[in-house]
Amino acid sequence: MAGIAGISANRLELLQIADAVAREKSIDRKIVLQAMENAIQKAAKSRYGAENDIRCEIDPKTGETRLTRVLSVVENVENEATEIRLPDAQRRNPEVKIGDQIAESLPPLEFGRVAAQNAKQVIVQQVREVERDRQFGEYKDRIGEIINGTVKRAEYGNVIVDLGRAEGIIRRDEMIPRETPKYGDRVRAYIYDVRREQRGPQIFLSRARPEFMARLFAQEVPEIYDGVVEIKSVARDPGSRAKIAVVSKDSSIDPVGACVGMRGARVQAVVNELQGEKVDIIQWNPDAASFIVNALAPAEVSKVVLDEDSNRIEVVVPETQLSLAIGRRGQNVRLASQLTGWDIDILTEAEESERRQKEFAERTQLLMDSLDVDEVIAQLLVTEGFATVEEVAYVDLSEIANIEGFDEGTAEQIQMRAREYLEQQEAERDTKRRELGVADELAEVQGVTTAMLVAFGEHGIKTLEDLADCATDDLIGWTERKKEKEAEAVRHKGVLDGFEIGRKEAEDMILSARVLAGWITIEETPEEETEDADSGADDASANV
Repeated sequence: MAGIAGISANRLELLQIADAVAREKSIDRKIVLQAMENAIQKAAKSRYGAENDIRCEIDPKTGETRLTRVLSVVENVENEATEIRLPDAQRRNPEVKIGDQIAESLPPLEFGRVAAQNAKQVIVQQVREVERDRQFGEYKDRIGEIINGTVKRAEYGNVIVDLGRAEGIIRRDEMIPRETPKYGDRVRAYIYDVRREQRGPQIFLSRARPEFMARLFAQEVPEIYDGVVEIKSVARDPGSRAKIAVVSKDSSIDPVGACVGMRGARVQAVVNELQGEKVDIIQWNPDAASFIVNALAPAEVSKVVLDEDSNRIEVVVPETQLSLAIGRRGQNVRLASQLTGWDIDILTEAEESERRQKEFAERTQLLMDSLDVDEVIAQLLVTEGFATVEEVAYVDLSEIANIEGFDEGTAEQIQMRAREYLEQQEAERDTKRRELGVADELAEVQGVTTAMLVAFGEHGIKTLEDLADCATDDLIGWTERKKEKEAEAVRHKGVLDGFEIGRKEAEDMILSARVLAGWITIEETPEEETEDADSGADDASANV
């Protein structure tokens, strides 16, 4: 673009400049010529006056530059720079009418040093904007791919990577720990975001994300690339250890074996790229308990207890397997939790036995106090699976009478005491609810008990509007997962913590409160339509 000062005199040079810029920046030649036209047009306005409507056209074949001043044909001229009276215009072209435009040729423009510099700046800026748009359009569709590049420089721990026709950045927290790429090193990374910013498109790369490892396996394992083996989930502690869950859509193909490869060649190629990161390849299982047991490998598991409502699982392991199951600094159990999406509590067999005994004693004492029975009778009830007074009060009488040592009379007496105890508790809770100022209308909400009304009152929920304004997490609580690798998930309690209600029940309560408060209306869906719906939607649809 240095030869722009002579563009009016040397048509061939102008076209050569346009061709060179188009090739260098990988943009359309027409765009470069248009930028040149804008630059010459700006210079011409500086020469003839900015108030004039001056146009510039460059012939793409000959390079000839044509400057014109455009005038609008009007009846009464208000601006002589851009308008002309009809009689004056008809002297130049008898066929023009009011509202038409006529073009007046201007002599070729000789560029001075300042004008040439200004024109160059206009061209450079416009070409740069087009180049940025091209880069953004090219790379925004490549999010999720692995790309190769060369380390260009390091800035404050961030690595700038030359991708050929653009630059990418690997931020410090997206690098594998203890990895220090140097200038000129070849590097592979995962494109996780492309943003359009003022200084040009920013291409963000990562070597620490789980997706990077998943894409590496897809490159190394043909079965994954072909879709026969599917990666279900990935969990990583970058630079140290990772777990990947895979499943085969073809029963004749072992997904774990396919990922390991002959003599471990495939997984070793991934491990080498990840700077020696140890990778556990695990068979995915649709059964959550089996999947979690697999995920905790190499530890052996004795028993698991799932709590699907809170998405927690209790895993019991032998004493000798405890340290293996937890892993160094909790790494094994943390990665298994990330891989499966479940919160995992690990207990030894001794701890689990001790806890069972404690629960047995607590339930026995509860039944002794509430039913006014001796310890032997309470223990017999707990042994038969009665954990709460409600279960004793409302179970079929024969289930109590059939307990060894009980008869029908004893069963009736125990059940009567259970019901009297619950009625007394209900009356006490209702009194407390009223003292807390909880409105009677809240009792009409679907699924709400008197004990819940007391909990509402203790947390400031006293009207339908208060409950309708709640979020589901306000009622059942939520788990906050810390970003720090060593930090454990933090459990935040909800208003109804301890009532053993799931997310669906909490959502139904809030929906019912909003309906009763008049915030929304419910239109019943015909039963036959609901049964046929593939989406499995509820029988009611809410319209705000």
